[in-house]
Amino acid sequence: MNSTPRTEQAAESTVRLDNLTLARKEGWQCFVNAPARPQPEPLTTRELRALGEAALADYNQRRREWHANLGPIKTPQLAALHEDLWDIVDSNAQDGDKAKGAIAIDAFPGLGKTTSVLAFAKRFHLREIAEHGEFTRSGHERWPVCRVGLTGNTGMKDFNRAMLEYFGHPGHQRGTTAQFAHRALDCMLACQVKLLIVDDLHFLRWRAASGVEVSNQFKYIANEFPVTLVLIGVGLAERGLFSEGDSYTNAVLAQTGRRTTPLDMRPFTVDTDTERREWRQMLLAVEQRLALAEKHPGMLADELSDYLFARSTGHIGSLMTLINRGCQRAVRTGTEQLSQDLLDSVKNDAAAETARRELDAAIRARRISTRITQTQRRAG
Repeated sequence: MNSTPRTEQAAESTVRLDNLTLARKEGWQCFVNAPARPQPEPLTTRELRALGEAALADYNQRRREWHANLGPIKTPQLAALHEDLWDIVDSNAQDGDKAKGAIAIDAFPGLGKTTSVLAFAKRFHLREIAEHGEFTRSGHERWPVCRVGLTGNTGMKDFNRAMLEYFGHPGHQRGTTAQFAHRALDCMLACQVKLLIVDDLHFLRWRAASGVEVSNQFKYIANEFPVTLVLIGVGLAERGLFSEGDSYTNAVLAQTGRRTTPLDMRPFTVDTDTERREWRQMLLAVEQRLALAEKHPGMLADELSDYLFARSTGHIGSLMTLINRGCQRAVRTGTEQLSQDLLDSVKNDAAAETARRELDAAIRARRISTRITQTQRRAG
């Protein structure tokens, strides 16, 4: 056996992505063009013990990074969202004199909204580059995607500046709100941006002046920028994004709603055989990706199915956090597998832990179950 599990090819293909921001085009380029992270080769416990100190440290480092980046998993929710996104984005091929429909992805935290959108945007970016090249006819770099993240005090000027900062525009430090907007439009046109992602939209206080300002900005972008807006947030409907209303403020926000298609992502549920099969298939997919010496078939999907559903409340974000942390502890302690005893010692996010008690009680009382019969299992 080779005492050094890392091969030269794997070393060369690994690109570090842990020190970048998607708020800059350089970070987005690294994210999009990075090759698939190579999964650490499976080793038995005996093979682990045979490794030298340096080789073991190297292998465990790669496992730490691998388990921290297991996704995205192609769940039914992700697949459905991507189909809707392709429908809307590809139908937004209107000429520049027509406003393009926007998209608002409105769902609870921990359901993988941002992860799913970024996975879609990566595919869209690569498709655009493959079809049209890395440079425009005018010789500018082609950037099919621009991503902007919002904060709680984002106003129109801040929003425009954030778009300029994405492109590294030298004029992002000084200027008026209108000047920033015009410079951003120049960047979008020169770089032929087609998809503008606005993340964490729920940070805005929609009824406040800044919320109306940014809503007006979205309308301006829809009218003047040849892009599809993808808005991501939590509770957007409750905040008035899609409401009609009878006041001026509500009417302004409603204009955004009229041009926006709402999409959502649902948590996993186990009320029907189909839903239970979806949960099981997702656990099997995660199980195959784990780089643990003592993992075995059914470790997650059979032995821990109910337990993981209760700990995550069906939210994939909470599930992946728990599994990632469990794998880190399993490697560090030499356990090399996931069990209820080990995971009981691992902390998860506050929302999942709070909702866990009710689900635990329901599972113990057999009011709900993630289990499917052997016949259903073979059919799935």
